[in-house]
Amino acid sequence: MSVDEATVRRIAHLARIAVSDEEAHRLPGELSAMLDWVEPLGEVDTTGVEPMTSVIPMVMKKRDDVVRDG
Repeated sequence: MSVDEATVRRIAHLARIAVSDEEAHRLPGELSAMLDWVEPLGEVDTTGVEPMTSVIPMVMKKRDDVVRDG
């Protein structure tokens, strides 16, 4: 995927990140390289794989739902 300077500025605006003109000139190449590296992951067959919230199975601690006089 190719990223241009306008896209870098848009991403920076949405992320509320200040980007100088020098950085905006340099970042399209870096972002394109990152996206090219991640793109092959879309080809992996994940059929039957359950979504995970953590690498380690964890049970969330929950308090009892008790009505109290506030």
